[in-house]
Amino acid sequence: MNKTSYVFKDDGTYPNNILPLVLLKQAIQSMEPISPSTIEKVFHENNWVSSWRNGLFGFHHYHSTAHEVLGIYSGWVKAQLGGPDGKTVIVEVGDVVIIPAGVAHKNIDQSPDFNVVGAYPIGQVPDMKYGKPGERPNADQNIQNIDRPEYDPVYGKAGPLMELWS
Repeated sequence: MNKTSYVFKDDGTYPNNILPLVLLKQAIQSMEPISPSTIEKVFHENNWVSSWRNGLFGFHHYHSTAHEVLGIYSGWVKAQLGGPDGKTVIVEVGDVVIIPAGVAHKNIDQSPDFNVVGAYPIGQVPDMKYGKPGERPNADQNIQNIDRPEYDPVYGKAGPLMELWS
């Protein structure tokens, strides 16, 4: 597992967060092809629940009421993180992205077989924000008041998220 983190500043449209976004390369590994149920099991065991299976929206968006984790189970996606002036990364099968509340994310390109499992810390329910006028300052207040998760979605209490978000 290779860990990279990025902090994105408020750009006036997207609030982003003082907490770093965490990219874990090859965090989910298996002798067999990685299945969505394998990723869901790992996330659920670490109290990241309300999981879903799908893709990643092709427009900038963020959540002000929940942190989000994405686990790639097929293909790859080129994602822009932190808004239009943020960082572009490619994530692929086995990679996990932990996105703090407020951090914008968008699908720029993907393989035809791209699929992802997403989930949220127990007790958190995501909203959808688009960087539109009027979303703030309410979204900023939500982000400031949101609890940090008790567990890293992959590695539990000893995971890199616990260190980076302490």
